[in-house]
Amino acid sequence: MYSIGIAYLLWFLSGFGIFGLHRFYLGKIRTGLLWMCTGGFFVVGTIYDFLTLPSQVREANIRNALYGRNRQQFYQGGQQDNWRNVHDAEYKVVGGKGREKESVEHVILKHAKENKGILTVSEVALGADIPIETAKKHLDTLVSKGFAELRVRKSGSLVYVIPDLADKDEPLENF
Repeated sequence: MYSIGIAYLLWFLSGFGIFGLHRFYLGKIRTGLLWMCTGGFFVVGTIYDFLTLPSQVREANIRNALYGRNRQQFYQGGQQDNWRNVHDAEYKVVGGKGREKESVEHVILKHAKENKGILTVSEVALGADIPIETAKKHLDTLVSKGFAELRVRKSGSLVYVIPDLADKDEPLENF
């Protein structure tokens, strides 16, 4: 667990951030080297770090929690494929020992087919195991690209309709 106090102490000891010791501490090796070679990215970086160091420590702690104490454990034996795009939830890991990836778009289409082309944000979030906000973004992206339509049911609830997968016998005007 990284500490804000230690990060600020290293920032201070490295000449107010000029030598980038705080960046090395937070696991930012490349920018630490950049800070060493450019004098804290021409002092502008040191000011930026002073103002944003608490959020940088928080991000480092999140990164540490995602990858575990030993980041190498996820990169041994082909495990890196299972952790691709962890931050933006583009893929979820499903299956047993083989562990294949299923994209959010695939989950959306699968649920749309099962529900005769009609989806809700909650169904997608539950099916893809992603936050509701992320599910809404994916559905809105499909609407903006013309692959789906946003409709209001008579009850007032919002649903997303994928016309290609809609029931051909039931008119879409019934909403």
